[in-house]
Amino acid sequence: MKIVSLSNKKAEKWIKGRKEVWSKLSEQVDSNGSYIWFHCASLGEFEQGRPLIERIKAKDPNKKILVTFFSPSGYEVRKNYELADLVLYLPLDTKKNAQRLLSSINIQKAYFIKYEFWYYFLNELHQRSIDTYLVSGIFRPSQIFFKPYGKWYANILNNFTFLYLQNEKSKELLESIHITNCKVLGDTRFDRVNDIALSASELSKISSFKQNYKLIVCGSTWPEDEALLVDYINASKNIKWIIAPHEVSESHTIALKNKLTKSSILFSNLKDSDPTNYDIIIADGYGYLTSLYKYADIAYVGGGFGKSIHNILEAATFGAPILFGPKHSKFKEAIDLIQLKGAFDIHNKLEVESRLNSLLKSDSTLRSASTICKEYVTKNTGATDIILEETS
Repeated sequence: MKIVSLSNKKAEKWIKGRKEVWSKLSEQVDSNGSYIWFHCASLGEFEQGRPLIERIKAKDPNKKILVTFFSPSGYEVRKNYELADLVLYLPLDTKKNAQRLLSSINIQKAYFIKYEFWYYFLNELHQRSIDTYLVSGIFRPSQIFFKPYGKWYANILNNFTFLYLQNEKSKELLESIHITNCKVLGDTRFDRVNDIALSASELSKISSFKQNYKLIVCGSTWPEDEALLVDYINASKNIKWIIAPHEVSESHTIALKNKLTKSSILFSNLKDSDPTNYDIIIADGYGYLTSLYKYADIAYVGGGFGKSIHNILEAATFGAPILFGPKHSKFKEAIDLIQLKGAFDIHNKLEVESRLNSLLKSDSTLRSASTICKEYVTKNTGATDIILEETS
């Protein structure tokens, strides 16, 4: 990692951030307080833990919250999260670091989100009899826990007080290795996106921009996604577009703008402009994509031609039918919504064109897919309240 950090900004932040953990901890920790610890790999896992944090703070604002991240992608975006009393990088998983962290801060209980099975931290929590929970856990047969040579690693899971899981398959896998302190509750992200839908900000400029046109919001797009979409966007008529790239650097947004033949404007420049003069808005910042989905008639969610798709539930909660690329096998909601015909996976430009045309030319098809998405989110909410009730 130190070698990679010489030429990789993310790795550099990963190294630098961990050097600052102990000084930040000693400066900011309340030595007289007890903390509820939430550990998240990155931003997506934080969003799964967030409903728990928000409900804890709503019930008792004096409860102290520690949030740790493994990845700079999560830490850099949420290091100033207002409901957390302390936000840190997770130190490297060594016995010394685990003992030092838990001796430096009084942890009342701990929630690890989805995965992140760090032996020394989990073992130290267990040794100190601190209740530790896995939230929205999901397991697959390919994981080392379930391999003939993975018995030692599987023992790590015995350090959890209880494991709350997303699906029955995960429960079956755990039971196959004699882990029975678990139950299926679903994914707390449904509660998060439902909360977003209920509290989404009104963006008057976006309402003016949309007018009575159909609006397609393309969220968290990568260059591979944009390459599939640009020709269709340029040829489209009587459609409004919002593109929110995953990478919002100036160089990328300018390059994207130059590929578009229709009138376009950066989101940051909307304040002093008449949005009705434009066909396309390029979102050149972070933090408002979830509010933009509120205005979408259709959503395209990026990442499916790279490592994996980004969060499709943020669009589904507003009733937007969703298109995404083929890399979605790890996401139950994607598989479910494809089967229900609320979402559609695409593999090339022709499929993008065919699917968008089908949705845009038939109001009944669009309404049906929209209803499916919205109802799917609503039916899957509630895990957060059950977890809090059982772990309080």
